Amino acid sequence: MKNLTESDVKAALHPERVIVAIEDAFRDRYPTTLMPVRTQMKLADGIFLVMPCYDREGRGLGIKMVMVVNNAAASVEKLHATYLVLDPSTGHPKLSMPAAYLTDIRTAAASAVATKFLAREDVRVLGVFGTGRQARAHLQVLRRVRNFQHFLVSGVDPGQSKEFAQEMARELSAPVESVYSRACASESDVLCTCTTSPSPLFDGNLLRAGTHLNCIGSFQPHTREIDDATVQRSRIVVDTLEGVLAEAGDLLIPLKNGIITRNQILADLHQLVSQKKMVRTNPTDITLFKSVGCALEDLAAAELVAAATAVNP
Repeated sequence: MKNLTESDVKAALHPERVIVAIEDAFRDRYPTTLMPVRTQMKLADGIFLVMPCYDREGRGLGIKMVMVVNNAAASVEKLHATYLVLDPSTGHPKLSMPAAYLTDIRTAAASAVATKFLAREDVRVLGVFGTGRQARAHLQVLRRVRNFQHFLVSGVDPGQSKEFAQEMARELSAPVESVYSRACASESDVLCTCTTSPSPLFDGNLLRAGTHLNCIGSFQPHTREIDDATVQRSRIVVDTLEGVLAEAGDLLIPLKNGIITRNQILADLHQLVSQKKMVRTNPTDITLFKSVGCALEDLAAAELVAAATAVNP
């Protein structure tokens, strides 16, 4: 078995290629892929996740193991992950790689695919709730699919938000402004929620017509980043229906309370990229992509790493 470093993974995963791989995977590979809803185990110091995936047609096989740490001192310590590329004939591991950056980039790439198909062409302002790894990845990756000219960030700590905005402005060579939650919600054309907040971040009535949202932070049935008003106003797409109905409090809570019905979930990502379902019908629609992450995204990204490092997936 070959063991890679985080530097190897970062060098192999170019954002544009990951976006293409994720879109191709959901359009072409999703129907032939086996990926059970991930196992969640609550441990003393966090949540342990196990995410296997097998593409029956391409014969790709892999598994990701993730530890989401409670009360981590810094965002870089919040998530620890390993990906194993397996031999589909024996199940033996062929390639092992750290998967924290892989998780960051594939999650943002899935949001970028959804944004490509759902956001208006004339969007200019990208807003992000959060100042951690996923916030950074979304700022880096989503500009590959739309011509954003201004960026807003909103975090719990105003000082930390300001530092993060200054850092990202240097990295993106673009204006990045630290703002309060109300401004982030009301002034963004595309809005991403990338936090671990257990409760809604903003009043959904603040969203202006035509906004597209990518909601990726919440992955437990009792937690939510968005409120009832946001969900009620939105035309909803999910990454996978099975995963969302098992884990996504953003939708499970309003479903349980009768605020929405399952019929208001209009498509999954496979149906969206295959153009089997029309979601945005006019420029004033508010669209929402709810993602909890799925194992096919990890396999597609890991195969890019394997190809770049000359390991036959």
